[in-house]
Amino acid sequence: MTLRSLTFVIGTGRSGSTALSRILNSHPDVLSLNEYMASVGDAAFPEGPLSGAEFWEALFRPTPYFAVMLRSGVPMPEFLYNRTPGRYAPETTGIPALSLMVLPHLTDDPDGLLDELRAAVVEWPERTPAAHHEALFELLGARFGRTAVVERSGYSTGWAPRLRAAFPYAKFVHLFRDGPDCALSMSRHSGYRVISLMREIGELTGVESLADLTVEQARSLPPDLASLLGESFDPALVRDRAFPVRPFGDLWSELVSEGVRFLDELPPGQGMTLGYENLLDAPHEELARLAAFVGVEPDPGWLESACAQLDHGRRDSARKQLTAAEYDGLREGCAAGTRALRTAAHHSG
Repeated sequence: MTLRSLTFVIGTGRSGSTALSRILNSHPDVLSLNEYMASVGDAAFPEGPLSGAEFWEALFRPTPYFAVMLRSGVPMPEFLYNRTPGRYAPETTGIPALSLMVLPHLTDDPDGLLDELRAAVVEWPERTPAAHHEALFELLGARFGRTAVVERSGYSTGWAPRLRAAFPYAKFVHLFRDGPDCALSMSRHSGYRVISLMREIGELTGVESLADLTVEQARSLPPDLASLLGESFDPALVRDRAFPVRPFGDLWSELVSEGVRFLDELPPGQGMTLGYENLLDAPHEELARLAAFVGVEPDPGWLESACAQLDHGRRDSARKQLTAAEYDGLREGCAAGTRALRTAAHHSG
């Protein structure tokens, strides 16, 4: 790659990460790829080489689980394309993977940019998926005059080992937020509610991946959960169902511990931790540290505008909004992840 650097921000999601993408996008040298991995996923990282046309299909094909949520009338707040719809619609064409969250983050004309990219990508030669992704990053970097690529997706710690294998030179930032606050936010978010229901399906059937689910196992599920595996589901399943908050604490612990373990295995200089609360407490210092890690200048004007985008009102939300018993239970669910973060901080200190 001729671009200056490639950095992936990994984490649980619901940790100030969308705001961080907006902040990075406002830097004149950063190409901010918002939810790129969440959008293209496994389809864009198959085994073996791909032609340009095959790679384009992986970028264009609607992301299956997001498409089901849109058809069911349960959008996520991170979805950008549906706020100012263009030529694509969930009910007819489906919204292309790149168009839902990635391209509207970069331009007010996502359809036009999609057409530009298609014209170039379909002509590309056969090569590895990683080489295609690198070429796409370079194409977008040149298009927007940016030299450092930062990809950021929520719920992304599981992707980290594959990303390191594909891009061994890449840097990684582990972004995290206070456990109870983050878990409470997850419990109220449509995407994480769907994740919770999918995890319930996994527990009931014993499969590690829903891709391994047999027809018989699917038939054995309660009707409401089985509907999640179809083309659409009743939105009340996600909107109106009572979701206990404690399991989201367990999920936070799993994801944070996963992120800590991954960062611990990186060579010196390739990993960085970023705590959301630290970012609120010392925004200039933390953003300057992030800029240096990514390989761009911490421009004073950028720092000032970036600090103004941080929302201090989300802090300590779990303690304020939950009963004492609920909060104590949530802290217990988050205990393993909190210990992992403390141990990592102690070792790095």
